[in-house]
Amino acid sequence: MSSESYIIDGARSPIGLKNGAMVGVRSDDLTAMVIKGLMERNANIPPKSIEDVVVGCAFPEGPQGMLMARAVSILSQLPIETGGKVVNRFCGSSMDAVHQLSQAILAGDIDAGIAAGVEDMFGVPMGGFNPSFHPDLYEKELYIGMGDTAEILAKDLNISREDQEAFAICSHEKALAAIKEGKFQNEIIPVKINGMTVKTDEGPRTPDVDKIKSLDPAFDSEGSITAATSSPISVGAAAALIMGKEKADDLGVSLKYKILSRAVAGVDWTRMGSGPLPATEKALKKAGITMDDIETIELNEAFAAQSL
Repeated sequence: MSSESYIIDGARSPIGLKNGAMVGVRSDDLTAMVIKGLMERNANIPPKSIEDVVVGCAFPEGPQGMLMARAVSILSQLPIETGGKVVNRFCGSSMDAVHQLSQAILAGDIDAGIAAGVEDMFGVPMGGFNPSFHPDLYEKELYIGMGDTAEILAKDLNISREDQEAFAICSHEKALAAIKEGKFQNEIIPVKINGMTVKTDEGPRTPDVDKIKSLDPAFDSEGSITAATSSPISVGAAAALIMGKEKADDLGVSLKYKILSRAVAGVDWTRMGSGPLPATEKALKKAGITMDDIETIELNEAFAAQSL
């Protein structure tokens, strides 16, 4: 049993867009490329020390089905003894993979593993291939679209279209600046597909302010959210090495990022994007710290309204 769990290292693929170079890549192949790259740059960690691969996926069916994590483990050339499982918590799936490995390490079930996440929104349609909605829950709008939930948040909190567009423009500008300064080079594993090598995210682009302001609402004709202030349909994968302190000490691995706490929280599903707020409050309380102690936040920008 380990007293502490750590993120030793993390890496990801570039994020590919519609009509981009990565369309057509298999999710299992993509995740395996990332894990192989992660292991290669951590050559001091023996592959046999990786006891489990946990892959988060929102729609684990079709090319993302058939216990994809096991296929990923084999494609990554990890030992045959390494296990694999898929977890689904929709947008929180890969975060939950980190949670589960951290919990397994603290419980003494394993000493080290890889948490990963992948989604191919082109290979598997939103909602899956054959969704079946419970009629009572359908009436309660449990299956409401993400864009619709963001519209509700924008209206609840009086978040203007102008503020959303300013946020989106700033997001692109920050990403472009980070690419230009090489700040993503330490985390992106190049992807080889169709004779090409993709090294850079396809999403960030120089904002066309006039075009952004001219777009029609994407989800509600009377709403404020447009394609420019929504996250794009995309494909990508990421992975993180999770290890207990004692195992890391045995291997001489540098300990950088301690997992202090984990938390989940449910919210009104029609306001789904607000979930990080109560979850963060719980995680901070469990860790015995406050927001004043936080220097950097990494947040999924699903919609500008949700982020704001």
